[in-house]
Amino acid sequence: MLKKLFKYYLLLIFIFFIGRLFLFILYFDNFKNSGVDYWLTFIYGLRMDTITASILLVIPLIVLSFTPVKLKHIANSFLRYYFLVIFSLAIYIENATFPFIAQYDVRPNYLFVEYLIYPKEVFAMIFADYKAELLIAFMMIGVFVYFYLKHVKDDFLKLFETSYIKRIAIFLPILALLFIGVRSSFGHRGANISDAMFSTNRMVNEITKNSLHSISYAIYSNAVHEGGEVKQYGKMDIKEALARVKKRLDIKSDDKKSVFSRIEKTHFKSDKPKNLVIFVQESMGYQFVNAVGGEDGITPNFNRLSKEAILFKDLYSNGTRSVRGLAGVSAGNLAVPGVGVLKRNRSQKDFFTIASALKPFGYYTSFIYGGESRFDNMQGWYSGNGFDETIDQSKFENPTFVAPWGVCDEDLVVKANEEFKKLHAKGQKFATVMFSQSNHSPFEFPCEKIELVKDVPQNSVKNAIKYADHAIGRFIALAKKEPYYKDTVFVIVADHNVRVYGDDMVPVDMFHIPAIILGGDVEPMIYDKITTQPDVLATALDLIGLDLKYPIMGHSIFSDEKQNISLMQFHTSYALRVDDRVAIVRPGQKPLTFLYKNPKTYLDKKNHLTPIKSDEELEKDALAFVVALDYMYNKKLYR
Repeated sequence: MLKKLFKYYLLLIFIFFIGRLFLFILYFDNFKNSGVDYWLTFIYGLRMDTITASILLVIPLIVLSFTPVKLKHIANSFLRYYFLVIFSLAIYIENATFPFIAQYDVRPNYLFVEYLIYPKEVFAMIFADYKAELLIAFMMIGVFVYFYLKHVKDDFLKLFETSYIKRIAIFLPILALLFIGVRSSFGHRGANISDAMFSTNRMVNEITKNSLHSISYAIYSNAVHEGGEVKQYGKMDIKEALARVKKRLDIKSDDKKSVFSRIEKTHFKSDKPKNLVIFVQESMGYQFVNAVGGEDGITPNFNRLSKEAILFKDLYSNGTRSVRGLAGVSAGNLAVPGVGVLKRNRSQKDFFTIASALKPFGYYTSFIYGGESRFDNMQGWYSGNGFDETIDQSKFENPTFVAPWGVCDEDLVVKANEEFKKLHAKGQKFATVMFSQSNHSPFEFPCEKIELVKDVPQNSVKNAIKYADHAIGRFIALAKKEPYYKDTVFVIVADHNVRVYGDDMVPVDMFHIPAIILGGDVEPMIYDKITTQPDVLATALDLIGLDLKYPIMGHSIFSDEKQNISLMQFHTSYALRVDDRVAIVRPGQKPLTFLYKNPKTYLDKKNHLTPIKSDEELEKDALAFVVALDYMYNKKLYR
């Protein structure tokens, strides 16, 4: 029995090794001059592979040990197809790892399965972008299945010739071996995914991981701990954590029910408060926007409008997913550990949003999205937290263009403009969050509306962003023709960058996003200090002319309390940046401090983080944000 199980262990290890070897070769240039012991990826990787293989062998061990002889044919068939499924899955996951890393710069994790509940959107994207990868994977699986079924028929029958008592007797010793393999450690704690992060080079660490283990571990963490096990980042008393975060953000609050809630007096007091429209741009990274240092010619409308607006030149997103950005610009909330608040149980009601702040002043609030608002639970979260209306794809009559993710951005802005005209005609103040979707793989949009970018495919991210920019221009042009324009503050801000990648442990430069605020009496200016999405929201609320009470984790740029700080969540890592210093905390690892140097141009993709002597206070503050954000969510203290 041991010999047979060891054979299947070696086959699994071989599949995992081949995948890791090709990744090592493919990304070798990323770390060959990094100074880390990158060859150790195969040693630590074997540890991750052994954990995975040992878990997968537990069921066969039980079947082989306890199945009576008279059921041996049933057991043989079960094990035959069990391993068929396991090996096919392993081959598929290893193949899928390559495009996943190309897209997200990490091994497959919770994102790999998170969106399977939205098959229409997800499979449309997969079939559009990954036809070749799917073909290769299924061909390899097909070849494997053919030879496996041909040569493995009665592979386990001989094992049942061993007496029942003997099989039961050797069960415990083999189980002990598998237990050692699963733990892969004789220490107090068993090995886990954090043991793969042995170096300061992120790509080396990702290659070290096992994709199947990474996915399973992420699912387990989110299911059991609803957002991850915060204790793995380190321990800190909650009073100290909250005090540190308040000090870093310069927030003074004694409210026990909402620990960051305070009254913020406007710098633009008005007897006629303005409307507020926040137009969130899907995946519009800074590198496409010349006004903030990106490529010229892709966003001409944004660049033009920035000259009549407040331009945020050094703005950083909360994270890398839309739910993080939406929480940032709708609620002023920084990224909680694990799953975003839009999708988590305890934030579906009584969670602060702009609707909470503006409802007492008679504002009508809405969320407008061109796709299906059930995606990422947007409708549930916005509706549950005070928004009066959700307008999504089902409410668009006769749209001009429909893509897999919904109606085009131009249909979105035309619809929004009509809604605002109606509200203004009734004398109704309003606040709205709009969310674009045209800049989303497979990048389908009405291409005849723009002059396509030269030398790139029609259905590409650059052309999709250029179309999204066209819709921005159309929106503001429509609004300027209407009376409501002078009474409205408009925010145009990205949710996150299109793809966050780079060799740095946390690629800070790829969190850089554009934003402008214009309309009404907004005076043009360039703000070139570090800002976050909560800062943008606080600034917009300041400009509408009301004194407000809120727990927003940022400040208006017109406030003396505004700090030169940002917090960025990159998968399970958190980076706290203060001026040019960055502290990074990760599960199961010691915190690290780096010096950040801005890239010379958007084309500069070299390392921008240089390790420096540990800044213990900054590292403690980074941990404090993780602990405090998790605590506030669990205790429902963000109100």
